[in-house]
Amino acid sequence: MKSLTFKELHLSRNIEKAIENMGFEEPTPIQSQSIPYIMEGRDVIGQAQTGTGKTAAFGIPALEMVNSKSKKTQVLVLCPTRELANQVAEELNKLGKYMGTKILPVYGGQNIQRQIKVLKKGVQIVIGTPGRILDHIERRTLNLNNVEMVVLDEADEMLDMGFREDIESILSSVPEERQTILFSATMPKPIMKLTKKYQQNPQHVKTIHKVVTVPNMEQSYFEMKHHMKPDVLCRMIDIYDVKSSLVFCNTKKMVDELVTTLKNRGYLADGLHGDMKQNQREKVMSSFRNGEIETLVATDVAARGIDVENIEVVFNFDTPQDEESYVHRIGRTGRAGRQGVAFTFVTAKEAYKIKNIQKYTRTNIKCKKIPTRSDAEEIKANMIATKVKETIDAGHLGKYVHWVEQMVDEDCTSIDIAAGLVKIMLAEGR
Repeated sequence: MKSLTFKELHLSRNIEKAIENMGFEEPTPIQSQSIPYIMEGRDVIGQAQTGTGKTAAFGIPALEMVNSKSKKTQVLVLCPTRELANQVAEELNKLGKYMGTKILPVYGGQNIQRQIKVLKKGVQIVIGTPGRILDHIERRTLNLNNVEMVVLDEADEMLDMGFREDIESILSSVPEERQTILFSATMPKPIMKLTKKYQQNPQHVKTIHKVVTVPNMEQSYFEMKHHMKPDVLCRMIDIYDVKSSLVFCNTKKMVDELVTTLKNRGYLADGLHGDMKQNQREKVMSSFRNGEIETLVATDVAARGIDVENIEVVFNFDTPQDEESYVHRIGRTGRAGRQGVAFTFVTAKEAYKIKNIQKYTRTNIKCKKIPTRSDAEEIKANMIATKVKETIDAGHLGKYVHWVEQMVDEDCTSIDIAAGLVKIMLAEGR
């Protein structure tokens, strides 16, 4: 099936506006394949890993279907954990920004009376863990008589956690005339049994993970709060004296914001994203190749045509949305036989994505401590030492040895001279 654009999905203007606000340029494969079937009202089995954009794959059609004027619950989403329930609710709230849809996550560990108060006011989309949803059904604080769509998100995880009976009880409490969407990374026998029992002629959608070869390179990640990212990026560029780097952001908006920040701080930076005209892109790329731009900030879509040999470092300023994007990104460095370097910035909420990437790429991505300003000198000194050793090994030092010999006297040893030179080099690098 051909990959569709957001325009080709024929979404409402309100959803299109929200997607534009979020800065996404094109649907992920699971979104492109699933949304048309779900919008048709078909039952769907979606086989996809975490981090492939599956929340929007069911969230967009769910929001399109909901009647915001009715206070009744029309969509029920079941998730294995409170963390996922909150993530799904956050994403749906962003996508439904202009829809006026009431969305509520419910899970154990949160005050149930508070949830009951909100449910009484009317909630169109309820997202919750099976145990807490069942609790509300038994208390009669959640009425599912008007539910038109049920989504089982990460169904294999829910079964692994022993929720099968709860799920079956919940599914028997919703009308038979409904749409049932199931997303799962794997399709073991218990999942197939569920689909046969509770879905009508489902359409199977699968995103295939290609076999990947990760180039030889140093891969590390740094955990930080989102607001720290620009400072850390600037620090890393300074410390490693990066003359050619590619910085990836997930959205056009973030590209523009980061380019403005970098330019205001005096960096030779520019951006590439899908809203730019072809002649603008070509101008930026030409400047990057010529070294007039040292830091190029781009989205995944805009970076597809980038073929530059001497990119020293790839920075994942935003953690990629899926594992394949990570591989495409880091493949931009380490070309022409050089060893590349890839640094990824993650927030605490995104740490699970690194585990998925490591599994997918079968490589170890080291967690590193964010270098402080005082660490900078030590890192730079080590880099100088490495360069000095490489220069000595290369030979042809005759006249330089002569100059050093002239400087050496009773008060000034060769070690003093070397230390003085390191001090000058570090000061110049500030």
